[in-house]
Amino acid sequence: MRNIIKYFINYPIAGWLIVIAFTALGLAGVSNLKSSFFPLIENRNISINVIYPGASPQEMEEGIILKIEDNLKGIVGIDRFTSTSKENSANILIEVLKGYNIDAALSDVKNAVNKIPSFPSNMEPPIIAKQIFTSDAISIVLSGENIPLMTLKLRVQMKINLALHPKIVPTIYRYDYQKVHDPIMHD
Repeated sequence: MRNIIKYFINYPIAGWLIVIAFTALGLAGVSNLKSSFFPLIENRNISINVIYPGASPQEMEEGIILKIEDNLKGIVGIDRFTSTSKENSANILIEVLKGYNIDAALSDVKNAVNKIPSFPSNMEPPIIAKQIFTSDAISIVLSGENIPLMTLKLRVQMKINLALHPKIVPTIYRYDYQKVHDPIMHD
């Protein structure tokens, strides 16, 4: 240890070179550092939504979903897919293999669905799209008893100001007006 200290006392330029090298490497590392406000999530899902008015879940399954699933089985790049049939509609969620080009898989899925020769006549065309993941940046909740009208007016004005801001992309605005009875507070 004494030899190292003695060396840097005798040769101070060597110490300065080490400090400059660490500073330069640190600045290079910071400039290459990736950062984002929200975590970047790799999109690997494709959804197929089908609407068939008046169809039961069984009709959706047998007349539409099975045909689409049969055509999806031969596509390269698909990890797995799951389907849900409901009354009047069905959904197929396709998971693409990690590292596989999602746009190429989307094109292959569209081609596979378009190759199906016959769908029921009343069925609407399938909607095939990549799923987009978004997350809320802010959620505003007003809660309380007997909220004054002025407070509600301020809430509406705040919503308008946020919606008109050029750097804010508005999403679905949901308003839940509920009168909640709390038995602990009122009984």
